[in-house]
This record gives sequence, C-alpha cells and structure tokens, in this order.
Amino acid sequence: MTETSRKPGATQTRSKIIITCAVTGAIHTPTMSPYLPITPDQIAAEAIAAAEAGAAILHLHARDPDTGKPDQTPAAFARFLPRIKQATNAAINITTGGSPYMKVEERVRPAAEFKPEVASLNMGSINFGLYHLVDKYQTFKFDWERPHLEATRDLVFRNSFKDIEYILATCYDNGTRFEFECYDIAHLYNLSHFADRGLVKPPFFVQSVFGLLGGIGTHPEDVAHMKRTADRLFGDQFRWSVLGAGASQLRIAAQSAALGGNIRVGLEDSLWAGKGKLAKSNAEQVVLARKIIEGLGMEVATPDEAREILSLKGGDKVAF
Repeated sequence: MTETSRKPGATQTRSKIIITCAVTGAIHTPTMSPYLPITPDQIAAEAIAAAEAGAAILHLHARDPDTGKPDQTPAAFARFLPRIKQATNAAINITTGGSPYMKVEERVRPAAEFKPEVASLNMGSINFGLYHLVDKYQTFKFDWERPHLEATRDLVFRNSFKDIEYILATCYDNGTRFEFECYDIAHLYNLSHFADRGLVKPPFFVQSVFGLLGGIGTHPEDVAHMKRTADRLFGDQFRWSVLGAGASQLRIAAQSAALGGNIRVGLEDSLWAGKGKLAKSNAEQVVLARKIIEGLGMEVATPDEAREILSLKGGDKVAF
C-alpha cells in the first residue's frame, strides 16, 4: 500500500470522539497514589465507573492483588473480565504490552485466550525510563517498587519486528483488532511496513503516546508532527487517538480533539486531575475528557459507535 493510494483528510471531520480509559497499567506503583486500582474488585469497579462516565473502550492490565505488581497471567484477567463485560457495553481492550520486563510469549497470553475486541500492540522498541520517578518518594509501600523503577536506567522495552509478527499471528485469527501504540515517529513507519506486507488491515487504530521517557515528547509540535505523519502514511485509513503521560494528559487530549482525533485517559497514563491534584478515580479523568469534547461542540462516541468506527467484531464474539 503506497502513500499515494491513501486518501487525505483522515480524521478532521469526525464529530464522534472515542474515549478510551486505561484503568491501571504497569507503570505506576502503589506508593504513587492510593487511588490506583490493584485488586480485581478495584479494577472491575473502576472500569465499570469509567464506562458509565463515557469511556467507550476499556484498556485493561492485571496486577497481583497483594503487592500491586503487574500480573500477565490469564488467571489474573479472569478475575475481572466477565464482571466488566456483564456490567457494561464498553469494548474491552486487553494489553499485549504487559510490562517491559516480560517476554512477548507471556505478554500475549491473555489476549490469545480471551479473544477481546481490541488488544494493544506496541509498534517498536524504545528505551523505557521510569527511574526519574524514584527520587520523588522517600519510602515505598512494597519492596519491589524501587528496584522496578531504578532498573529502567538500563531497560529497553523490546518490541522487535519478530515480536510484532508473533502477536499479530497469535491474535488476528480471533477477530481481535489492534490499538497500535506508537511511542515515536518511527513506530508509524513500522506500522506502514506491516500494512504494506498485508499483515494489518485498515482502519488502523493508531494510539500516539506522548511523554514517556525514551519516546516522543509532549510539545504541541510533537503532537502535530505525529498527526501529520500518520495522515501522510495512512490517509483516511486510520483512526487517530492520543495519550499524554502525566501532567500533559488533558492538554494533549484537547489538541487531539480539536484536530478531530480520539482521546485516551486513565490512571495507567496519568495519576492527576489537575495541577497537584491526584485523580481519585478513572471516571474523574473520563469526565474531564468528556468536558473537553463537548466544549468543542463534538459528541462522545458510545461503545456501539466506537465499534462501527473501528470495525470491531462485537462484544458477543469474545471468549469471556
């Protein structure tokens, strides 16, 4: 698929904006916020409340309920997936990123077993720095937290071409579509490479990630450059979304919405709901995102509208 075969004007005319909520993730540790959901009960409750607040897609990780450590076993996901599905119509997005310390075979297992409508897929390797967060905390609640963060001084989050192919091959026959997470411009070109090989099919759900140490920054020009490059590579065959890490979350969300793009919020990406104010829930961030969208004269997409926009298979075709 060449650039010239893709029509321009990808997302600017959209009035329905998809909100994705990333409920817990694997970056933040329990010491950083008392509101970070860790147990299956907390993850389920936070996800359901986020959907009720307006999130059409729920991006989910699992954690050890006793320590808060990332847990990528299918058994950990099984403790909350059915409960969320029964309580909400939101589309479920299961991570294949897991934690940067995990091998790809471990990371893909929950998506392979549960066959969700959406799974995340990181589109390239990056230095993945969290060590700068260590000095913000004098003590940690659990022994694993400090070394987990400190070790990222020498951590490459591996997402090789072989790894990406493995995840695609494992999940695509299940009808799962992907949230292609692009932490830098090169990752868009990696996605284009897989499109040219026919291994991914449009519409591509491109999630541009801003503000992780090792990836692209949070300057408005960074956001614009990512959007311009995606427009040039994919034309009208992609649906663009953004997530801003930390304090940049809502500013970048606003820029995306103004450009006709979609928004991801949630405690995986940011612990904040304003300067110096910890978000008390994922739903609080969803409400703030909704205000941005509606303040721009646009509408928040329902789960079924998001399914139509992204060509998802439907919640009745998952394995949980």
